[in-house]
Amino acid sequence: MDLKYQTGFGNEFATEAVEGALPVGRNSPQKAPLGLYAEQFSGTAFTVPRAQNRRTWKYRIRPSVLHKPFVPYSEVHGEAKASLFRSTPFDEVVTTPNQLRWDPLPIPSEPTDFVDGITTIAGNGDSFGQVGIAVHIYAFNKGMGDRYFYNADGEMLIVPEMGGLTIYTELGALAVSPGEICCIPRGLRFRVELAKENHPVGETPTSLLRKEGSSVARGYICENYGSQFRLPELGPIGANCLANARDFETPVAWFEDKDGECEIVAKFGGQLWSCTSGHSPLDVVAWHGSNVPYRYDLRRFNTIGSISYDHPDPSIFTVLTSPSGEPGVANCDFAIFPERWLVAEDTFRPPWYHRNTMSEYMGLIYGAYDAKEEGFVPGGGSLHNQMSAHGPDLDAFEKASNADLKPQKLEGTMAFMFESRYIIRPTRFAMETSKLQHEYGEVWQGLKKNFHK
Repeated sequence: MDLKYQTGFGNEFATEAVEGALPVGRNSPQKAPLGLYAEQFSGTAFTVPRAQNRRTWKYRIRPSVLHKPFVPYSEVHGEAKASLFRSTPFDEVVTTPNQLRWDPLPIPSEPTDFVDGITTIAGNGDSFGQVGIAVHIYAFNKGMGDRYFYNADGEMLIVPEMGGLTIYTELGALAVSPGEICCIPRGLRFRVELAKENHPVGETPTSLLRKEGSSVARGYICENYGSQFRLPELGPIGANCLANARDFETPVAWFEDKDGECEIVAKFGGQLWSCTSGHSPLDVVAWHGSNVPYRYDLRRFNTIGSISYDHPDPSIFTVLTSPSGEPGVANCDFAIFPERWLVAEDTFRPPWYHRNTMSEYMGLIYGAYDAKEEGFVPGGGSLHNQMSAHGPDLDAFEKASNADLKPQKLEGTMAFMFESRYIIRPTRFAMETSKLQHEYGEVWQGLKKNFHK
């Protein structure tokens, strides 16, 4: 399948897989073209300001209401398969102020698809109140086939770490490899397959790019309950920095005209639900609008930093932001730490020791992170909650304190951060798994007193 994309962020796109499928000059004529059904897909309230309004008109073979009633997922598949994909409230265990770090989760030994391969690590907020986030790890080894999924609780920012994905949605198909991300809007139906081939745009370590017939995939998900991700405001940075709108890609119309029983899995109100349908829900022949899935290559991000002195705030590496009700304080920021030059004069160049009103979950896609010399590996993660002290470990401190301050390029690295104004609460699984590094706090214990008068 030759995948094609439209470029831009927040655009009013229009695309048809069959010529003449889009009505001209109106959204819902008495009879839609080609015997299709018109259906609106709203990602925001009708009345939000134009700049934030997200909605798409779909022209489909059958309306999405045509399915059997939903029943709890556990009644169909058993409690075990529904238990690790968690949602609010995250109150299973007491939230600790200690710094936390995890090794990567293993790839399942049994055949497992994308939905059943999702494990929740932490979260905050309230899916019913449409505020906060959840952090998940996915690890799977087979495609979804005749199963489809949608998330009514929030949009899903997917960050692959191992293996490529092909994501078939109602609005077209996306290929996503490590080094790229994609975002699936709240409520959009889709299925995930292991990519037969990867489609890297930039330079990605070849070890991450699985060859044809790839059998495993793993990565991170930020489930955003709050306002939809958007590009951050630039202010004095100017008009040409950070992630450029033209580098975001949205698929063209594609449809699946397939009869036969399939399963639709829904995440609604924090629970998983299942129903059957007699046809594929990916039967949208044409569409126009702005509530769309998209992908972005993180290696196209335009990093900026100090060329005089002092390490800059990590906020200047923000790719996407989900604002809260308070200006400048996000429900969630998605920030990255990609390849970049370090040139600041007379400056401790790694991130400084820090206590923050924001809470931070970090993950690593490939390479190494310059403030964590050991123990922070691709597929793993760390959680530094509100006002929990963190910063370079002993080895990183010693190296940075004695480094020759000539220009240095950090190469072959891509870390990221899900940062939220709300405390990120780990799940029971996250606190009890053998992948939790109980000795993580030891990395700072060798820091000694250097004070002298």
